[in-house]
Amino acid sequence: MSLFREFLLTFLMSQRCYEEIFVNFQLSVSCCLHVLKKAAGFWMLLDTLLAPLPQLLKILWRGSADGLSLPSVLLQLYSLSCPVVYAVANNYPPFAWAERIFTLAQLAVIAFLILRYRGDTLKGVLFLSAYSGLMFLLGSHAPIALVSWMQSSSLTSLIASKVFQAGTNYYNGHTGQLSTLSLFLTWAGSLSVFFLSLQESGYTLATLSYTLSACLSCVLLAQVLCYRSSTAAKKKEECWRGSSR
Repeated sequence: MSLFREFLLTFLMSQRCYEEIFVNFQLSVSCCLHVLKKAAGFWMLLDTLLAPLPQLLKILWRGSADGLSLPSVLLQLYSLSCPVVYAVANNYPPFAWAERIFTLAQLAVIAFLILRYRGDTLKGVLFLSAYSGLMFLLGSHAPIALVSWMQSSSLTSLIASKVFQAGTNYYNGHTGQLSTLSLFLTWAGSLSVFFLSLQESGYTLATLSYTLSACLSCVLLAQVLCYRSSTAAKKKEECWRGSSR
């Protein structure tokens, strides 16, 4: 209980909320909102840092990038690169954006692996080189107007990336090597961003955009679960037919 209490007080709630909920057994709106905001921030951090990692590991483990949409990955890479370029161009301190480099590296490697497993290893190497050089040039020499436009277009690119992947899943009739864990982290992160935006800004255009992004994350997660169930049922039926013969 002591460890549990320390965890809650450190990451999720204040001393007052802890005593109110676990000592007095009372729930208040303010404490519930405080806990939800803390939890939302935690899921946003997981989505930002670790969501691409399970996908990368699955591609390497299976030796295939089947089912992954390259335009989707490139749009996602662009979307997550924009805040880094914006922060560097405006001389933000490294601790404000350095952790995103890990995420960008994962996405860049995923894009490279998609090209590699399609037989375009040279294009993959050229892509990594071009992306690294472009990030350096944008962060160092891009006009502020261009950097600001990129920042404002990042959410639109993220939404478009999910549309491309959902369309690819529907067209293929399966989700291939898409990672369920990565999609779950992205779904939780999207819901967290929507919740925080709703609490801080109300029903604005940005909140509506976050709503659309969260809905598309739900669609992708539903696709991977539904297609997995149908694929498993089909394989089971084929095995049953083969054994009956």
